[in-house]
Amino acid sequence: MRPAAAVDSVRSWVMVAAGFAGMFVTFGIAYSFGAFLGPMAEEFGSGRGTTSAFFALTSLTYFGLGALSGVAVDRYGPRRVLLVGAVALGAGLAATSVAGELWIGLLTYGLGVGIGVGCAYVPMVAVVSGWFEQRRTFAVGVAVTGIGLGTLAVAPLAAALIGELGWRSTHLVLGLTGALVLVLCAVVVERPPVEGGPAALTLREAVRNRDYRRLYLASGLLSVALFVPFVHLPGYAAQQGADRVAAAALVGVIGAASIAGRLLLGLVAGRTGALRAFQGCFLTMGLSFALWGVGGGYGMLLAFAVVLGVGYGGFVAIGPAVVAERFGTTRLGGLLGVLYTSAGLGSALGAPLAGTAVDASGSYTPVVAGCLVLGLAAYLTVLSVGRA
Repeated sequence: MRPAAAVDSVRSWVMVAAGFAGMFVTFGIAYSFGAFLGPMAEEFGSGRGTTSAFFALTSLTYFGLGALSGVAVDRYGPRRVLLVGAVALGAGLAATSVAGELWIGLLTYGLGVGIGVGCAYVPMVAVVSGWFEQRRTFAVGVAVTGIGLGTLAVAPLAAALIGELGWRSTHLVLGLTGALVLVLCAVVVERPPVEGGPAALTLREAVRNRDYRRLYLASGLLSVALFVPFVHLPGYAAQQGADRVAAAALVGVIGAASIAGRLLLGLVAGRTGALRAFQGCFLTMGLSFALWGVGGGYGMLLAFAVVLGVGYGGFVAIGPAVVAERFGTTRLGGLLGVLYTSAGLGSALGAPLAGTAVDASGSYTPVVAGCLVLGLAAYLTVLSVGRA
């Protein structure tokens, strides 16, 4: 057993660097799929909707796998889990690069990248959370900025490589590079020191715990609304007369603002307490949909993207600290993994339902209003956490 002094030490920040690197490459690769969509659809002779199933399977895999990888990191440690992710990511993309049929590529890409992300995200968030006590929210915030920066950096890199090498060779390059980075992360990562604090709940105890169930419900409600703008905001902006590039850039603004939210709101949580700051993130995201709903042109949509992104960044960074403080750290991987399945369910429901509503009504108004209601309902739910 390592001494308690190892917590909040220089070694702890090595774990933050490993978490940052792992999330940078895995999410960067996953969120760069838009660059592959056109070339792959053209070669396979499929529609963009069908080819988009690659990304859908990927997101369902890594959200769903979080419950398993979280339990695995508690039982076996982070090193083995990261190595599994490295093998899956490298082999999956290598197989995708030689796929001769769409359904084969769908399986190899979706499972390979999905398992890679699932073995990096929840385990590393749990590891970083366990290595800190005094500055936990800020440390997790720094680690998860790898998601936003990876998205910003890898997507244009992938597009450039596709132009030079083609989509098949680019998949191979990204797969081998991502696998190598995860292997390096596995070399340096270590289990968190065992420390004091609240007794960690087992998963069975957690699902019976009222506060844990409320956090799950709140995250699920919020996620139904949260992922709608990532898919539908560019289309709405274009419908309102925005240039296509400017419309697409709104999603990038959400990502960029989330980086600031992860760092700044992590610092705020150190002063206000993690739970209060977490509740504030829910309120911020819920009310942000009012900015989308009031209209006012591209400038108002830009403001919406910034506000939503800041709240989203804080939501991602502070959530693990809330779980650690209330339910303990020794089984944190499993607790976070199960909790994040709520985001998986929300992401799977929100965007498709929104698209159906727009097709049926010919208007985005019901969608935006529904997101506002869901966001505020999620806030009221998380507000009840910790209360009798």
